[in-house]
Amino acid sequence: MKTQKRRRKEFKTDYSKRLNLLKGERPRIVLRKTNRYVIGQYVTSKETQDKVEIGLTSKDLLKYGWPKEFSGSLKSNPASYLTGFLMGKKISKTKKEVPIFDIGMTMAIKKSKIYSFLKGVVDAGVKIPHDKSIFPEESRISGKNLKKDFSADFDKIKLNIEKNE
Repeated sequence: MKTQKRRRKEFKTDYSKRLNLLKGERPRIVLRKTNRYVIGQYVTSKETQDKVEIGLTSKDLLKYGWPKEFSGSLKSNPASYLTGFLMGKKISKTKKEVPIFDIGMTMAIKKSKIYSFLKGVVDAGVKIPHDKSIFPEESRISGKNLKKDFSADFDKIKLNIEKNE
C-alpha cells in the first residue's frame, strides 16, 4: 500500500491538480479562504518554485473605506468580490500575463464566495475564461441581503479602489 504525502493527508495539496496547473505554464490566481479572511495571490512558477508577485487579503479593504462595524464580515460575498476586484485592478495596472484561476482543495460550489472573487477579478478587466452562470446574484455581491444593507458602502469602496488603482 502506498503512503500518502503529508500535505495530501492534511488536505492542503492535490498534487495531480497542481501538476496539471503547472503544465499550463501560465501564472495562477490562487484563492484561499480562512475563518476570517479571503486571501488572493498572483503566483508565477518556475521549475516548480512558486513566487508570489501580488498578494492581498480582504483585510486590505480597510484602507479603501471598509466600515469598522463590518470588520467581522471580511469573508463575506461583498468582501470576496471587492478583494477580487482589487486583485484584478493590480494585475491590469502592472500589465501581467492572463492567469489561471486556482482554488486548490476548496470545494467549487456555484454562486459561492469563490466565484464572487472571480467575478471581481473579471469585472476589473482580467480576461479569465469563465461561465457566467456560476456567479452569485448582484444583490448578494453588493450586500443587500446582509442584516444591515451594505450596498451604499459597497459602491463607495468600489469607487475608492477604481480611483486609487
